[in-house]
Amino acid sequence: MTINRPRIILTALLVVATLAATQYWWQRGRLIQMPDAPSGHLMCVSYAPYHEPGQTPFAAGTIIPPAQIEHDLRQLAGNFDCVRTYSVGQGLDAVPAIAHRLGMHVLLGIWLGRDRSANAREIALGIHTARAHQDAIRAVVVGNEVLLRGELPASELAADISQVRTATGLPVTYADVWEYWLKYPQLADAVSFVTTHILPYWEDHPVAIDAAVEHVRRVYEKVRAAFPNKPVLIGETGWPSAGRQRGGAVPSRVNEARFVRGFLNYASRSGVPYNLVEAYDQPWKRWLEGTAGGYWGLYAANGQQKFPLHGPVSEDPDWYFGPLTGVGFALVLCLSGFAGRRKPGVWHGIGLLLLGYAGGTVLAAQYEQLLKASRDDFEWLMGSSCTLLELATLWLFARLFAHCLQTPEVPCRETTWNFRLLGRVGLPPAINLRELLWSLWLFASAVVCLLLVFDPRYRGFPIALFQPAAFGFALFPLLHPDTRHPTSLEKRILAAWLGLAAILIVSIEGFENTRALVWALLCGLLCLSVWLPHLRARQHQYAHYQSDCARFEAIPHQTGHAGDCAQPRDPA
Repeated sequence: MTINRPRIILTALLVVATLAATQYWWQRGRLIQMPDAPSGHLMCVSYAPYHEPGQTPFAAGTIIPPAQIEHDLRQLAGNFDCVRTYSVGQGLDAVPAIAHRLGMHVLLGIWLGRDRSANAREIALGIHTARAHQDAIRAVVVGNEVLLRGELPASELAADISQVRTATGLPVTYADVWEYWLKYPQLADAVSFVTTHILPYWEDHPVAIDAAVEHVRRVYEKVRAAFPNKPVLIGETGWPSAGRQRGGAVPSRVNEARFVRGFLNYASRSGVPYNLVEAYDQPWKRWLEGTAGGYWGLYAANGQQKFPLHGPVSEDPDWYFGPLTGVGFALVLCLSGFAGRRKPGVWHGIGLLLLGYAGGTVLAAQYEQLLKASRDDFEWLMGSSCTLLELATLWLFARLFAHCLQTPEVPCRETTWNFRLLGRVGLPPAINLRELLWSLWLFASAVVCLLLVFDPRYRGFPIALFQPAAFGFALFPLLHPDTRHPTSLEKRILAAWLGLAAILIVSIEGFENTRALVWALLCGLLCLSVWLPHLRARQHQYAHYQSDCARFEAIPHQTGHAGDCAQPRDPA
């Protein structure tokens, strides 16, 4: 009995891909048990109202209507005693009156930046608001991470704080990350209490979720020790539910719930005053901090609570969308593959079903990423175009691999597009679809790697988008080696960069970053897809040359004339 090795290898790989895809989506829907929060009523939460479509603090003329603020605060009042704001402009000076009416208090923020004229206007409005609503305001936060951004010197910042303190008679503070409080301890003389930000995800050395709450505890104790004569408020702490992985810090809905609940238990036991960041997801922050910046909210931008404070939590309650998409795509591929075939082969159908299911689940993951990461119409257009390119790639490999399963002894048939008009204007009249898509994916992955190596902080790893291309183009030469022509110089240059970039990305991100490791694997597969057939073709050419030389050197025994065959360097 003849063993069809390509059929066995390909079937096994497709079965593994199908099982892995099913496991991935099942894990997303699985309920995860974790400790409950000590109470459903919490201290304070950061409130920025820019969560409706198109709202951003950077848009000139933006005014948040009081009705929206009241709607938000009415929802937050069920869980929080107070809210922290960051500015009094753009309609946020209405927050204290509305909060007071709902039985809440406010940490009133005054925003400071490089523009000193804008600072003066903001301070004046902040003082006026604070004086008018003293019963509602617990303290005034003058400036937020101004030193971190390098926008004002510490001496000028201290003067602004003192001005507000004198004018309002209320407690005042300044908020910044804990390192900058330790770097500028003189600011403590100007404030009533220290407000520090402790965000394990954003640390220079990111902290994994299992150690995140302990990290907050250690840092808080360090800041308290540095300022023994001042109360210390944790002004921001939290965890993102989506975005790029940083080291071992993985953004996810489950991890956000785990951090918030763990921190609340620690704060309750230790009596630590805190403010969680933040109430609602802020889509506009994705322009500043990448995808993760828009997903720190306890509530989604549409106002839906992301997770409960008690009971189990799942990463994706709608996890079945992935498997259903896989089943639908598998059926579409089967129908299109059998169209016009008089006797559809069993192996042909198996290949289409398996690859269609695995590919459909990847498309579902890519669609989910598009929803989270696309910031405007242009990015939606670019992301949708890339997804269509991914769909074309899946369709191509469905045809190639299904044919390979049906007749593994025959090389996979290439797919070409014929254009008669191109031949008339001097261009190739037929385009090899595999070669075209191969070149596009190599170029696109090379560009992504450039960004991930030289500007990586806020950029994610587009794994779902590039996964079908990387595995498909790497698998194709393994099943049907083409020894006719070496790959082009352009492809080899792109592939060499991908191999180097994979090493650089892992060294930058560290081995804890599993998403970086997976991206490096995809780059390695694309690199292999170029160099393996190239080396095979060169070796095949060398073997033919050796054979020709052997025949040529046998001439003297037949004609009496000496043969001469120069030996080239072995390309291997």
